[in-house]
Amino acid sequence: MAVKDKIRRRLRVTGQVQGVGFRPFVYRLAGSLSLTGLVGNDARGVTVEIQGPAAAVDEFAARLKTDAPPLAEIVSVEQSATEPVEGERGFRIAASAGGELADAQVTVDTATCPDCLREMNDPRDRRHRHAFINCTNCGPRYSIVRSIPYDRPNTTMADFAMCPRCAAEYHDPRDRRFHAQPVACPRCGPSVWLVDTHGRQIVCDDAIVAAARLLESGRIVAVKGLGGFHLACRADDDHAVARLRRRKNRDAKPFALMAADLSSVRSLVETTESAEALLAGPLRPVVILTRRENVPVADAVAGPLDTLGVMLPYTPIHHLLFQQVLPPLVMTSGNVSQEPLVKDNDAAVAHLGRIADAILIHNRHIERRIDDSVVQVHADGRPAVLRRARGYAPTPLRLDVFAGADTPAVLAVGAELKNTVCLLRDGKVLLSEHIGDLTDGRTYRHFIDTINHLERLFDVRPELVAADLHPGYLSGEYALRRHRGRLAGRAALPLVRVQHHHAHAAACLAEHGRAGPAIAIVCDGAGHGDDGAVWGCEVLLADLGDYRRLGHLRYLPLIGGDAAAVETWRPALAALYDAFGPDRLERLAGCLMDLDAATVRSAVEMLETDTNCPPASSLGRWFDAVAALTGICASNRTEGEAPMLLESAALAGVDDAYEFSITDGGAEGATEIDLRPMVRGIVADRLADVEAGIVGAKFHNTAAAFLASAAERAVEATGVRTAVLSGGCFANRYLTAALTQRLASAGLEVLRHERIPPGDGGVALGQAVVAAARRAQVGKDWPMIADGLTEKDDVPGDTGKN
Repeated sequence: MAVKDKIRRRLRVTGQVQGVGFRPFVYRLAGSLSLTGLVGNDARGVTVEIQGPAAAVDEFAARLKTDAPPLAEIVSVEQSATEPVEGERGFRIAASAGGELADAQVTVDTATCPDCLREMNDPRDRRHRHAFINCTNCGPRYSIVRSIPYDRPNTTMADFAMCPRCAAEYHDPRDRRFHAQPVACPRCGPSVWLVDTHGRQIVCDDAIVAAARLLESGRIVAVKGLGGFHLACRADDDHAVARLRRRKNRDAKPFALMAADLSSVRSLVETTESAEALLAGPLRPVVILTRRENVPVADAVAGPLDTLGVMLPYTPIHHLLFQQVLPPLVMTSGNVSQEPLVKDNDAAVAHLGRIADAILIHNRHIERRIDDSVVQVHADGRPAVLRRARGYAPTPLRLDVFAGADTPAVLAVGAELKNTVCLLRDGKVLLSEHIGDLTDGRTYRHFIDTINHLERLFDVRPELVAADLHPGYLSGEYALRRHRGRLAGRAALPLVRVQHHHAHAAACLAEHGRAGPAIAIVCDGAGHGDDGAVWGCEVLLADLGDYRRLGHLRYLPLIGGDAAAVETWRPALAALYDAFGPDRLERLAGCLMDLDAATVRSAVEMLETDTNCPPASSLGRWFDAVAALTGICASNRTEGEAPMLLESAALAGVDDAYEFSITDGGAEGATEIDLRPMVRGIVADRLADVEAGIVGAKFHNTAAAFLASAAERAVEATGVRTAVLSGGCFANRYLTAALTQRLASAGLEVLRHERIPPGDGGVALGQAVVAAARRAQVGKDWPMIADGLTEKDDVPGDTGKN
């Protein structure tokens, strides 16, 4: 065909199109349509020049979107005509223009794809039953990369030289394994074996089959996966699950389950189309769903909760285990509770040998420990990531609100619990995987290691560091050391302190590409307030750079300080004291919570002398208090246990709510939500023997009502009609659904977290965007920020609350 009968078109593709096999896909698509041209990466994405008959070029452009690789996410395709090239032959993959961005090269770990599963199950295929099968569309990525560029020598697969057949696949752009860095086969790849609790190899014909037989017989087996070890046992074996819980030192936190397929999942929980898409998709998180009645699951898996966390197999080893016709398995993190996930073989023998009866091990080293992600599906079908880890991290989030702005490189160090860290550069943020609770020394070391690894891997040199206002957070202590230049090889950095609930609000705004302002409803257990009180139920007028407190719960003294977050009688007793005074306290506390008189008198003395009773506006502590008053939970053995049990107990079909009042003139002129009328109503119901599930439902309805009422007042005062819901309390499905419905009915746009955790796992993102926004407002020439100043005082030019 003469060149005059051809057209040439340039297509600029943006989105997640680097590091996901997009160029080889384009190469194969062009070849199938007999088109010529080229494809290459640049800093913005992928550029394609395609030449041929107009109909074929049109088909190419259409299939570019419809047939894209499973891990690709196309945001936009800009097309423009260009002059045809005379004498062009074939289609080629061009060298990258300016190089791929590091955050584009390092993509997430994903589940084994259908093509690889088909090969693994084919006795005629050379990768039949290969426990490490992968291709461009699946397998390990982030967990094995050591440095950039993302080439095999810079991954933990450098230990395995490719055989000639694997090398031929690796270098052939027409092959599904073109530039798949972990590519291997049984001849040249890693191997798997079974050891006892002392690390001695157990002689057997097939290690995976032998492990399956142990699991079937009720034993606990540690299984090495993508980002670390799991501890597995039969989910229907009461003795095995109880033994695992005891050995792992995990009192109450629910265990995740892994089932063979969707049919097995449907027998355990109620699914929806959106939930099944998450379960069977390439990311394979743990999905929290409502459990069915009388399912064959041990009581010790999740106690009286009405939900189960379930996932499907996502590695070849998982699939090979379940081919041995296993029932659903407990598949929980391979660690002692509160410690980091175990990822190395020697550590597995040393630490998991005390828990498991055998260890299924392999010799592909894990560079980055990364736990399973946890996702919840709300009643309206929208997901909420509760723990962002495998499959989700380190996918960058582009911040369109900073488009064209000169944003600095920011390191944000996150919160104390459910910690993550965040890097912001060039209008994009990289939120780390879930790290954990920093109060454990090993987790704190993992926190520091994660910061060092991410800065090195993505070549980010922070220009400032952002941290929480709380003076006692270990993450803040690290930020202070960075600020003062007290870390070897690290320059001193300006320090930005960000109020905890402002960070929550900013994280949700940033996730949705908004700059604000918005009415932010932020509810959680605790966050250090500007006035030194414990905040936790806040209505804010917030944008990315600033906020004003518009409303909050009336302060409740927390008897015993931090102990009130564990022993639920403490906030309950404070609520009774606040509502009834001291005279009736002993009788009510004894009747409703079986507290002895000496305990009550000691607590009253602390309240009346203001001894270790910090004031708090925390909604989380009110969930604890109501759980105690209803007899549902006396102690939080794990974080959030009482609120979860209260939500599970709440009966459906209850529309009633308790009374409350909202008055002006709270802290700093904000409206104040008074729950003393609610407490009197709860006590009256309990003394009348009203069922705890009805009381729980009425409390949830009340919380939705007073938050909606406070938001409506904020709308009247500001004219802003966008609401943001953030904070750990919005992991509660009942509260989230009820409040969303009320706000939407009032005509408000409601923004909720979907890809970023609503709890403290999202705080680092909020810290980063607040710091960047405030730096942009002030300019480059700001001085180093003093150590102890509040968010409102530590930036030159800030005039205080707006």
